[in-house]
Amino acid sequence: MTKKFFPDGQMTGNMVYYTYHYKSPLGGITMASNGTALTGLWFDGQKYFGEHLPAGHEEQNLPVFEQTVRWLDLYFSGKEPDFTPPLSMETTPFRRMVWEILLTIPYGQTMTYGEIAGKVAERRGISRMSAQAVGGAVGHNAVSLVIPCHRVVGSNGSLTGYAGGIDKKVRLLTLEKADMSALLIPGTGTV
Repeated sequence: MTKKFFPDGQMTGNMVYYTYHYKSPLGGITMASNGTALTGLWFDGQKYFGEHLPAGHEEQNLPVFEQTVRWLDLYFSGKEPDFTPPLSMETTPFRRMVWEILLTIPYGQTMTYGEIAGKVAERRGISRMSAQAVGGAVGHNAVSLVIPCHRVVGSNGSLTGYAGGIDKKVRLLTLEKADMSALLIPGTGTV
């Protein structure tokens, strides 16, 4: 299945004006939209929560939120959604490239920061890319779940670096029936 990230491959400069709230089995989720596309999706209170929301946003149900709720309902029922809500992000070309790579990680599978760095280096025609730089881009993903940053793990299989919290990352991968046998869950206080 091909996932479209930006309409017609273009970023838009639209500001976020609307929000909508969803109650998931893992806690509240806030969605944001510019009126036509999804521009944000965060677990309430997660790191970088709503960092791009303007002060004047308003809560309103929109068609894009209805599509996203349908996507979330499928996802949390343990099924892989067969569509992606329209997405639009104002971001740097580097973050965009990383997020597009995240969209290629299959449901129930993981990829390391190093593997993503290798793909970025290949696309840029350079010999190597910093996994730490990739980690920064992954960590600032504004559309959690839909752009599956929870599927990214450390090179040793460690479940590190999820803005929503390691407990949620474990539950999401478990929901997707990912093979957790080779993954390391950090102990309390190590994240």
